[in-house]
Amino acid sequence: MTGEILSLVMFAATCGVLLLGFPVAFSLAGTALAFATIGWEMGEFDMRLLGGLPSRYFGVMVNEVLVAVPLFVFMGVMLERSKIAEQLLETMGLLFGTLRGGLAYSVTVVGMLLAASTGIVGATVVTMGLLSLPTMLKAGYDPKLACGTICASGTLGQIIPPSIVLVILGDILQGANTQAQLALGNFAPEPVSVVDLFAGAMLPGLVLVGLYLAYEVAVAFFRPQAAPALVEIGEEREGLGRQVMVALVPPGLLILAVLGSILAGIATPTESAAVGSVGAMLLALMRRQLNLSILREVMRQTTMVSSMVFVILLGASVFSLTFRGLGGEKIVTDVLHNMPGGAFGAMFMVMALMFVLGFFLDFIEIVFVVVPIVGPVLLMMDLDPVWLGVMIAINLQTSFLTPPFGFALFYLRGVAPRSVTTMDIYRGIVPFVVLQLAGLAVIAAFPDLVTWLPKLLFG
Repeated sequence: MTGEILSLVMFAATCGVLLLGFPVAFSLAGTALAFATIGWEMGEFDMRLLGGLPSRYFGVMVNEVLVAVPLFVFMGVMLERSKIAEQLLETMGLLFGTLRGGLAYSVTVVGMLLAASTGIVGATVVTMGLLSLPTMLKAGYDPKLACGTICASGTLGQIIPPSIVLVILGDILQGANTQAQLALGNFAPEPVSVVDLFAGAMLPGLVLVGLYLAYEVAVAFFRPQAAPALVEIGEEREGLGRQVMVALVPPGLLILAVLGSILAGIATPTESAAVGSVGAMLLALMRRQLNLSILREVMRQTTMVSSMVFVILLGASVFSLTFRGLGGEKIVTDVLHNMPGGAFGAMFMVMALMFVLGFFLDFIEIVFVVVPIVGPVLLMMDLDPVWLGVMIAINLQTSFLTPPFGFALFYLRGVAPRSVTTMDIYRGIVPFVVLQLAGLAVIAAFPDLVTWLPKLLFG
């Protein structure tokens, strides 16, 4: 029992160290090694367990699925450099600007398109904050509505494929599902792939977009002064059809090439990510936004982001191994199995825990620390792994929006005019967080929204 208590103290200590601002990977590994030493001294931990780390690390290095991460990051950064967002925002603003709430609709639609092409939340929020926020404020939009719309639309890249979150979740859930099925006596479990998660996340992503648009329409109808129409764009609308085609066709073809090849079974996510990277470079070349210095900068950013993800993954491996070695997994299993309401109660508790952790931790930290611990237990309760993965992804999307450490809020705060206060941003995202929780409830109530498309495509 002492080891199990140590595992819970280790979890709390790790969260505390992360809140102090120490690097995530070293916080996870360092805290875990410290508690492994304490447990060993107390006779509660077998140091031989750490001998399994080299094989885990080698498994990460040769994992073909995870190769998609740097490729998708490269594609997103390159597309951001090609100024595709600027053209989309300008065109959609002209298309919807004459409607009340039109600029808000434009930002949401562009956020959806950028999510399906770039998936880089920070770049999307910053770009839309720089380009759309001044225009919306000048048009008389309520600052809270403008900020909330930009932040929420910018985070759609977390759930709409191709999403790095889904790639990482797919790899972790595959291991968790195998572990759960072996524990249940099934020695030939059906695999869970990133492709399944991509297909399962399509409709829920569109549900979220629909909820955002419905809210913006309601605000425009009931509070027209908060979302007025633009009145001085008559001459700019000349030749609008051609502008729409020029803005939408190139990224649309890229989205079709990447997602279409995955969902049609023509290419694996890693192969399609490589196609997307080449396509992004060609798109940047067509727009005359590619030269050697830009390529160097894109590669540098890709290396930084990819290194961060993989170093955190290695640190999380030490943490999860130590947590299990101290007996923490037994506590989690007992608690979730004894929750009132059975599988529903256990799922509700895990979702609530992740939502609360999202106030303080990044989605990558939650995925690497929490999901390997609770995933096998939940999957042993006969939950669909694809549905579970999409539910987790939508829940983690709120971690970008919830104060005090919501990254989307900081991204927007960094580029917003001084007239926009931090409280405007915080109050603006509240309705969208509620909408995301409503979307989570809809997906929980109607699992077919997740499972229908994978079954249709893959049987």
